Amino acid sequence: MLAVLPVIGATYDFSPVNDIVSQGIGRGAYPGAQLLIGTDDGIIFEKSYGNYTYDEFSPTVTDESIYDLASVTKVVATTAAVMKLYEAGLIDLNSNVSKYLPEFTSYGKEDITVLNLLLHNSGLDAFVPFFTMYTKRSEVLSHIYSMNLSYPAGSKTVYSDLNAILLGEIIESVSKQSLDEYCSVNIFIPLGMRSTCFNPQGELLELAVPTEKDEYWRMKQLKGEVHDEAAYLMGGVSGNAGLFSNSKDIYRLLKTLLKKGVYYDFDSSKEMRMFEASTIELFTKRFEGLQYDNTRALGWETKPNMESKYRIACGEMISENCFGHTGYTGTSIWCDADRNLIVIFLTNRVFPTRNNNLIRDIRPDLHNAVINAFDKNKE
Repeated sequence: MLAVLPVIGATYDFSPVNDIVSQGIGRGAYPGAQLLIGTDDGIIFEKSYGNYTYDEFSPTVTDESIYDLASVTKVVATTAAVMKLYEAGLIDLNSNVSKYLPEFTSYGKEDITVLNLLLHNSGLDAFVPFFTMYTKRSEVLSHIYSMNLSYPAGSKTVYSDLNAILLGEIIESVSKQSLDEYCSVNIFIPLGMRSTCFNPQGELLELAVPTEKDEYWRMKQLKGEVHDEAAYLMGGVSGNAGLFSNSKDIYRLLKTLLKKGVYYDFDSSKEMRMFEASTIELFTKRFEGLQYDNTRALGWETKPNMESKYRIACGEMISENCFGHTGYTGTSIWCDADRNLIVIFLTNRVFPTRNNNLIRDIRPDLHNAVINAFDKNKE
């Protein structure tokens, strides 16, 4: 039996945060959302907002609704799986990718390491429009295996889905399981993340919040089908995207990370260990010692430099000791380790079209407001 997550604290004034999320719906930034704020002790604010779509009779978003996480998949599934396999001695971060994927050796790629993939400095292109060229998973992988490098590996950060796709393939190669099966058996089920899955079916499919009305390629409303085109070609199970989940489930993982790898197993009524504290430290801290100014951890983002085209999603007030990730569909998860604070904000901002970018200013305002309210309570 899955126990209810504890909700703690009634003294925080999150009304400004609540207003920001609600105003986002009013502005048409997204039709609905889930917001969860917590610590490693429990949830301090949780609310679902709005509807699945803007249609008159659209279902109301509840805490059971699941969202297409897009690139948040890279950390909740892929990086978490790499962490487990690293601890098991099955993945060596400094080994060449070709050790695990022998096809990945041509055109200067033979020296690219697993660490390069996690840091997004592998030399691979930022983006390849696979859906304009291919229809099969095997074709996507063949393209990646045979492509040239676009810059010297290790010389700079170029965020790329290709890195995460390859990490997914490495996970499958060393575990002898599909990515979804490995994550489910070794991470999601033990943590009680019962609504987290790739390719939702049955009741979970009904709970899936729609994303885009695809009028360019798939020519239909997407619901329970991964929005990301590359992940769709990969069969909906890919290291870069494809995971569906809700804020409560994701909280279970992030809480475990803040508790240095320990979680409570309700079946055995015992504390169990998901990760070693040293592994969490290694993967969630900004990686130092590179030849350029790096702001990434392993798989995870940390607080980016303020000098960017857009405001940073995690807001300006978050501590330097933070880690998180965003997703193209309108999802974001952030942990402020100094404050022992978790913020999970899930939306379907791509409904009905991906051209809606109003969330860019909402997310930093929201995180700043959360931290402002959280800090006031500590004064």
